[in-house]
Amino acid sequence: MLLKKTRENVYIMKTKTVKKNKVNVITLGCSKNLFDSEVLMGQLKANNYDVVHDSDSMESKTVIINTCGFIENAKQESIDTILSAVEAKEQGLIEKIYVTGCLSERYKEDLEKEIPDVDQYFGTRNLGQLLKTLKADYKHELVGERLLTTPSHYAYFKIAEGCDRPCSFCAIPLMRGKHKSTPIDDLVTNAKSLAANGTRELLLIAQDLTYYGLDIYKERKLANLLRSLSDVEGIDWLRLHYAFPTGFPMDVLDVMNERDNVCNYLDMPLQHISDNILTSMRRGTTKAKTNALIDQIRNKVPDIGLRTTLIVGYPGETEKNFQELYDWVAETKFDRMGAFTYSHEDNTHAFKLEDDIPEEVKKERVEALMELQSGISMSANEAKVGKDFKVLFDRIEGDYLIGRTEYDSPEVDNEVLVKKADGYTRIGDFANVKITSADAFDLYGDLVK
Repeated sequence: MLLKKTRENVYIMKTKTVKKNKVNVITLGCSKNLFDSEVLMGQLKANNYDVVHDSDSMESKTVIINTCGFIENAKQESIDTILSAVEAKEQGLIEKIYVTGCLSERYKEDLEKEIPDVDQYFGTRNLGQLLKTLKADYKHELVGERLLTTPSHYAYFKIAEGCDRPCSFCAIPLMRGKHKSTPIDDLVTNAKSLAANGTRELLLIAQDLTYYGLDIYKERKLANLLRSLSDVEGIDWLRLHYAFPTGFPMDVLDVMNERDNVCNYLDMPLQHISDNILTSMRRGTTKAKTNALIDQIRNKVPDIGLRTTLIVGYPGETEKNFQELYDWVAETKFDRMGAFTYSHEDNTHAFKLEDDIPEEVKKERVEALMELQSGISMSANEAKVGKDFKVLFDRIEGDYLIGRTEYDSPEVDNEVLVKKADGYTRIGDFANVKITSADAFDLYGDLVK
């Protein structure tokens, strides 16, 4: 019998047919972790391993768990997944367990003591060591090539590693190290390789996109990178995620206006708006500066889809602070927004503060913000009814073709649903869609014939 991993990270019994050269890579956490798993799987495949990702079969000799260590819930999910794999190993259902990623980087010594049944722990920068342990050679000629876990028509595209920002609540620098940009020429080569294999959309990711180039070119070069990537034949959309507001390079907006394949989309996590909270968070900005930046962005690119994320329940956040945040969201009307409860992380600057907001209050504040955003999104979507949009189709679900506009990123933003009976287009293709109806987070429409 063999254990099978479910979405809840619980294993159920399944017939055991273990393949000696089969590796199951389990990825937890963010898109940057997913990117790292894809690189790892590409290397293993080049070494003639049979590689699967988040496999339901669990018919593998070896399991590699790429962990997340960002906030408490993510850490617990990683630990639960490791413990489930250990249980499977104890029953003789798998032979080897290797743990890598952020949790392992951050708590390696503790994990080795508390969960010794894992065969070996690796950090975020130990790919070579992990491959060596698996008796696989690091293929230098594969730099930039990955085994995509996303649909082939879009891919996450990491342009830098690590972060130099001092944000008080964030443990990323502890796990990922200092900011390190990948040279433009290397990224262009990687983009050409992806485009040659059918990728049409690149989702640019880093812990901080806007810092790109400062370390290797001594100036911000995100705009230059965008122009170079937009010239790659076959790349129809470039999308920007995780743009830090302080020191934002405004020439990026010029590129949005210049280049049709640079989406009018910007993911800028702003975290809060009260000046005292922003100061304690060490964000290097103020409410006035944030509002001025948003106005500049929207004035320069009027058609932009602006996404942000916010943190509630930060130490010392009063009801007045939260009300200020709530009123600001209502006034600013972000096109897309996510909200999260503060997680008190050891070894961060904020850890010395008292985590004084009860969990139930944190949750109430998140729910209030998301309910507000639902109404904002509903109004914005209703305004789209009767208009035509270029849509990239990602998948088929039941009776619907499901895609996205340039204002929407996969998994986190709105989707466009078209009934299969009303027309057909291939997955990975673009088509024009007339919006016929809307709800808070989805649009419905017909293919324009």
